[in-house]
Amino acid sequence: MQFSSKIFSKADISHPKQLKAGLSTLLAQSTDCLVLAYSKLDLEAFGAPKAKSGLLSELDLLLGGSVTHANLVGDLDGQSASVCNLRADKSWALSGTKAKRILLICLGDTAKAPERNLNAYSKIARAALKQLSGGSIQNALWFVPSFAMGHRVDFIAEEVRLTIQYAGDQAYRFGVRQPALKFKAKDKADTFNYLTFAGNDACAKEMRAAVLEGAAIVEGMHLAKDLGNLPPNICTPTYLGKTAQGLSKKTGLKVEVLGRKQIEALGMGSFLSVAQGSDMPPQFIVMRHQGGKVGEAPIVLVGKGITFDTGGISLKPGEAMDEMKYDMCGAASVIGTMYTAALLKLKKNVIGVIPTCENMPSGQATRPGDIVKSMSGQTIEILNTDAEGRLILCDALTYVERFKPKAVIDVATLTGACIIALGHVHSGVFSDDEGLVSALTKAGCASLDTVWRLPLDAAYHEQLKSNFADVANIGGRPAGSVTAACFLSRFTEKYKWAHLDIAGTAWKSGAAKGATGRPVPLLVNYLLGQ
Repeated sequence: MQFSSKIFSKADISHPKQLKAGLSTLLAQSTDCLVLAYSKLDLEAFGAPKAKSGLLSELDLLLGGSVTHANLVGDLDGQSASVCNLRADKSWALSGTKAKRILLICLGDTAKAPERNLNAYSKIARAALKQLSGGSIQNALWFVPSFAMGHRVDFIAEEVRLTIQYAGDQAYRFGVRQPALKFKAKDKADTFNYLTFAGNDACAKEMRAAVLEGAAIVEGMHLAKDLGNLPPNICTPTYLGKTAQGLSKKTGLKVEVLGRKQIEALGMGSFLSVAQGSDMPPQFIVMRHQGGKVGEAPIVLVGKGITFDTGGISLKPGEAMDEMKYDMCGAASVIGTMYTAALLKLKKNVIGVIPTCENMPSGQATRPGDIVKSMSGQTIEILNTDAEGRLILCDALTYVERFKPKAVIDVATLTGACIIALGHVHSGVFSDDEGLVSALTKAGCASLDTVWRLPLDAAYHEQLKSNFADVANIGGRPAGSVTAACFLSRFTEKYKWAHLDIAGTAWKSGAAKGATGRPVPLLVNYLLGQ
């Protein structure tokens, strides 16, 4: 899917005197489909007995009565997200119309919704994109100002990024992106593959930037989805390391991949305790985007990279265990976000850190009751080997102290308890830093990749007490996602930190099974906002 922007200086349909000229400019563009939005008020004005002007009336005149015909047969509706397809006929050529189709989509009653609502816009955008996909339309011209509903220009950037995010999501086909593997030969690319965003001078700067940002977010999401969807016999820790190194050849990213001996030398006993049951060697990946000033404190992203999680000796039930290939979606999202940051050449320093290994049962595997020493020096009693994500993350969180970070955000498919608490709508966010929580919440709202704050009270630490070590790796069934975050917090006292539990949002099950690419949009929007 390709995205671009185009500016038509005089294409202003918000003022009656410029309406005809603006529409004429748009209709004269060669495109498979011109996408325009109208409101319920526009429709009511069009249907009024003495209607002389207005968006639909002027468009009707230029199209030789096509809008009137659509209205008479009931194709026009005042409900939000309702769509109407107009197809070219001989009369269109008389007005110089080159568009083959016009897709009209209703914004609903904008008078009753004066405040901007990104959720409402998302339904409208999805409805329009659905109409463009899967048919003979290959390209479309999306007139951005018609969707603005009279809101401020600076909201346009979020709407354009979100539209691109949805278009990329709709166009994603795993089999098409992995042709060499021939997993699914019947997968075919969507015929709709080129979307141009049209604007005027009033929104040109914001729209151009948003198109570039949105396209880069889609690239990062697609990479994260690919990594998540790949089978675990291919997407191993070594594969993740090579993928990161491959990105360094395509971008300005600097990548370092540490092997077992280097991990041992760092004293990461907690991380290695998870890896020791597998024949696959662990990897510790460090990705650097140096876009800020020399010496500027970086933002550090840490991603959990368990490429397959059997539970270890605390073996999981067999049902749906195949979905444990998605236990590295935290790592995938960090790699995807770093790729996006490099593509955008963000003017800030960002570091991605990924501890990655398998969690397998074997004669060498860690047992429940074992005690290991973390890189921080704290000892951990492993009561359940299926609570392994925190064991690899804690050493990574100690490692990143050396960067003197501005903030650290770890991303992990950490607990099933978070799915019970929040379902598949919000990712859980845990932090004692109000500014960091606020920034992540705002970024989530701007991308509709939302988070919900869960507690991190000191009282929950009582559940992690051990008679034999400094801390136990689980605190029992009550508040499982909270005690997991509390465990991690013990290793983050030297910097600002937030934990994202994406167990409910990183992938979908059932007929729509597959990685979602979340929280790449959230993380990128957070970085853009810093």
